[in-house]
Amino acid sequence: MQDAKEEVRSRLNIEDVIGEYVQLKRAGRNFKGLSPFSGEKTPSFYVSPDKNIWHDFSSNKGGDVFSFVMEVEGIDFRQALELLARKAGVDLSVYDTAGSQRVAQLKKRLHEAHRLAAQYYQQSLVQNQRALEYVFKKRALSKEIVQTFGIGYAPDRGDALVQFLTKKGFNKQELRQAGLVNRYDSDLFRGRMMIPLSDPTGQVIGFTGRIVSDDPNAPKYLNTPQTLLYDKGRHVFGLAQAKEAIRQQDYSVVVEGNLDVVSSHQAGITGVVATAGTALTEHHLKALGRLSNNIRFAFDGDRAGIAATERAIPMAQEVGVDVMVISLPEGSKDPDELIKKDPGLWQKAIDDAEPVVDWILRQYSKREDLSTATGKRRYSTAAMNVIRSLKDPVEQDHYLQLIGSQTGSSQGALKDKLAGTAVSEAPKLKPIVAPTDTELVIDNYIYQDNLLAALLVDPATHDLLAGINAEMFSNEARRAVVDYVLANQGSPVLDTPADLQKFDTYVKILLLKADTRFADWSDQDRYLETARLVRQVITEHRQKQKNELNRDLRAAEEIGDEAKASEIRAKLNKLIKET
Repeated sequence: MQDAKEEVRSRLNIEDVIGEYVQLKRAGRNFKGLSPFSGEKTPSFYVSPDKNIWHDFSSNKGGDVFSFVMEVEGIDFRQALELLARKAGVDLSVYDTAGSQRVAQLKKRLHEAHRLAAQYYQQSLVQNQRALEYVFKKRALSKEIVQTFGIGYAPDRGDALVQFLTKKGFNKQELRQAGLVNRYDSDLFRGRMMIPLSDPTGQVIGFTGRIVSDDPNAPKYLNTPQTLLYDKGRHVFGLAQAKEAIRQQDYSVVVEGNLDVVSSHQAGITGVVATAGTALTEHHLKALGRLSNNIRFAFDGDRAGIAATERAIPMAQEVGVDVMVISLPEGSKDPDELIKKDPGLWQKAIDDAEPVVDWILRQYSKREDLSTATGKRRYSTAAMNVIRSLKDPVEQDHYLQLIGSQTGSSQGALKDKLAGTAVSEAPKLKPIVAPTDTELVIDNYIYQDNLLAALLVDPATHDLLAGINAEMFSNEARRAVVDYVLANQGSPVLDTPADLQKFDTYVKILLLKADTRFADWSDQDRYLETARLVRQVITEHRQKQKNELNRDLRAAEEIGDEAKASEIRAKLNKLIKET
């Protein structure tokens, strides 16, 4: 497929493709715009036509035109290649080769790792008194619901699951690909109530971990990262458990939290699912639409909830599903809290759901004083943005009449405003599947990219490299760039050198980062920043070495290997003296 990929790439301008999703403005040789992956207010998303790459500084994502389409459309590489090939007029059948067998085998291994991990967490729950009290007393979950959702507990030890799965024949690479370990190859989940994430057939593909302790510094929830099995833009939590109820009652209920789903099922209201802590996408709606065309949202009535609901309207129109909105009674922050008061109130709220446009217009009307001209203007402007997303002219007319009765405006004036606002709108961009208002996955090694960017373009900083080696960097691409700089000190890099062609996209991202980050810095400021980053790399590496040695020391002590333990203690003491 490499030949096909290059043929497609050669026929498309990256700025034209990305410009269909992001409003771009010229910034010197590059283009920039607001990140489609975060809710930023200041543009930090760059596209470089001459390097044929993009980079988002707010999320540290970047790549070529294929990776961008994969991100915004929520699709894999093959689907992105097919989409762009159609746009470029390239016939992929000329290039097609078989290659799915390896991926299928890997998926099978990852499914098995998750199945065993879920079993391990369930066994760990039974063996931990604090976890049992949290699950059955504090959360008030029943044994039946714990079994239904496979709820377990991740021990608060660094590598308990890793040791278990290693004994089952899994290697580190497989555990990384499964998303079960952290950057130190230790357990990702520790001291948490574990809720398996399953595909529609019930196979475990990931986990949500809820902290059991009251540690204010730990995130309350921790989710499996994106993997070959788990895609949060497509996954519907609880669908395997809810699908029969959804078919029978002919509607699904979508809530925001996974534990809202668990509580609802325990209360006997089982047609309830969640979007696993991420923004709603067309993929979610399509998955639910296969079971029933009727979907009811239980989102908050705050600005974020209204915005999320409003974004769902054009998606629902595109997918062909009917959406209603559930309003919780005053004093109930979420379904879980309402169910604890009275499950009947939760069922009543579901039964009293109202059409999505009616709900949004009602929320907008609460914000404004409709007895004033200013209030009418603001309300009608917001309402027009919603009505414009409706495809059916009869439905549009219905809501225009409603707005007219609320504001005392004529239908002619409202239709003129609807048409006039449409003309003055910015060019319509394609919808982006990637959520824009959820917590980003943080790359803890962004500082290494900043260092490498400075080293590539400023040879004067190379005298700072004493004590630096490739082992200190987090992945293969970063290590390859460090090795190249160490072997070619004193020479700047203007384009990807032959020795780094394997990492061409990454090198171009570094050069773009150098251009946008360091171009206006003085030589002295850039030198001082490079020195700071070098110190950070060395410090982080030594800390990682300490963590690994401490882990090895515990293992040696557990098996009574005193000779090995003494050797490790000597290494630790030497490392401590160096710091």
